[in-house]
Amino acid sequence: MQITKENLTIIIVTIKSQKIIDGCLRSIDPDIKKIIVENSSNHEFTNYLKEKYKNIECYLTGKNLGMGSGNNFGIEKSKTRYVMILNPDTILKANTLNQIFEISKNLEFAILSPLSDNKDYPNYKIQKELTNKKKGLFEVDQIDGYAMILDKHQFNDNFFDEKIFMYLENDDLCLRTKKDNKKIYIYSHSLISHLGAKAVDKKYLNELEFSRNWHWNWSKFYFRKKHFGFTKAFVSGFFIFFKSILKSLFFLIINNKFKSKIYYCRASGFMNAALNKSSWFRPRLD
Repeated sequence: MQITKENLTIIIVTIKSQKIIDGCLRSIDPDIKKIIVENSSNHEFTNYLKEKYKNIECYLTGKNLGMGSGNNFGIEKSKTRYVMILNPDTILKANTLNQIFEISKNLEFAILSPLSDNKDYPNYKIQKELTNKKKGLFEVDQIDGYAMILDKHQFNDNFFDEKIFMYLENDDLCLRTKKDNKKIYIYSHSLISHLGAKAVDKKYLNELEFSRNWHWNWSKFYFRKKHFGFTKAFVSGFFIFFKSILKSLFFLIINNKFKSKIYYCRASGFMNAALNKSSWFRPRLD
């Protein structure tokens, strides 16, 4: 089987992404099907996209589902064998997908991704050197979630863990994929640009920082507990938890409320995960 324009759907989960998504959509071949999952009730945004771009379906979730649940929503709506999970702050090169189409011929994989064009920030992790006969194609352990093509037939509808609101949902998917002895590849001749942390309007920067710090620590604990046990998760994160409490109190004393809340969020994320609470924290993006 080979990936083609006809059997691929690109899924983009958005929230407050009006100022960034046009660059992403313009870089995609207009003949390829696209599904936008907007984590809000913003009809104006989705109407704008449907008027401007062809082969696009837009869905409003009515609330912020997060990345994993949002991607699962889009995967469920897709009708093609292959789906490409893409962040709105990414840009495809002119031949990114054509290169992927070519290399995918007769290639059995669960996850396949282009390579980040920023050599300082590779979009994969690898524990040992794994090679493939096809030049430029190499097997990896993990791929960053901003660009990954999934063969839906390899997953039995078990895609992203919806308990994870953000961070490490892609690591969890990749680890489960490797445990099932399925293949994850990077193709180095196919390149993609990731602007990084630009998917949401920068006017929400403070709220996003609170959310990132809370969810990074919640997700780390949950991920470690899920795959390596409670003790490993607790021991690995307790020092950062304790230090975060002290720093939050220090910055509160010197009246730096922003930094005090940053460290409070770090401690709170860890504590909520340790107490088996859900990833309930949401940034205020009104």
